[in-house]
Amino acid sequence: MRDDLIDAHRTGKLMLFVGAGVSANLGLPNWDALIAHIAEELGYDPKIFSTYGSPLALAEYYKKKKGGLGRLRSWMDREWHKATTDVSKSDIHRLITQGNFSRIYTTNYDRWLEYAHDAFSVKYDKIASVADLASGTDGRRQIIKIHGDFDADDSIVLDETSYFQRLNFDTPLDIKLRHDVLGNSVLFIGYSLNDINIRLLFYRLTEMWGRSTLASARPKSYIFMNRPNPVAEEVLSQWGIEMIVSEEDDPKKALTDFLQDLVT
Repeated sequence: MRDDLIDAHRTGKLMLFVGAGVSANLGLPNWDALIAHIAEELGYDPKIFSTYGSPLALAEYYKKKKGGLGRLRSWMDREWHKATTDVSKSDIHRLITQGNFSRIYTTNYDRWLEYAHDAFSVKYDKIASVADLASGTDGRRQIIKIHGDFDADDSIVLDETSYFQRLNFDTPLDIKLRHDVLGNSVLFIGYSLNDINIRLLFYRLTEMWGRSTLASARPKSYIFMNRPNPVAEEVLSQWGIEMIVSEEDDPKKALTDFLQDLVT
């Protein structure tokens, strides 16, 4: 474990970015399952439908055909939050709640981070809108949902239009993100390096620092992976992001062990 990463965590200067891989450890449906459901709703064979475009484009097509994403969001809400899922048994979520993270950013729509904090009695403020920014509690952990939240249909970044709008990075939550990254290291967990969303985010964070007069004092950022990737490691290093790689093959155990070493 890197001493500088441990020190950033110990001093409360480490922001956590949580991706879909963390929720996947709870057995939630993945993008393939979502696209298969969209196909069935529209009367297509799922395998054939998946060849017609990117997930964003297919969701955009669904929105046009159905007049909105409300019905799909309701299905996702039900499927992502089944009563049989017990987040209190997730070591990954328990360790996240126990960590010294003043801010947890997530691109996930689901509520499992919030439910985990409830289950382990850790107070927090959820921030998914401008109104939430105004009502936060000083000194309380913040969970910032930058790709939307199931509690508000129009906040969810799921289709092509909402994604392209999100590329502008000019919302109040983006302004908050720019402010937060200037004084904190960032740790990314649960992300795939093939995900264009996170690669764009890496690039934007680098841009934010490049425009700052304090660029030379940029805190280090890290991404945890369970398998090596020398190409990604080299590319990310030029963006100021260090890859931490586990020797454990099982992704769930790898992340659990890593968080255990960091948090305890």
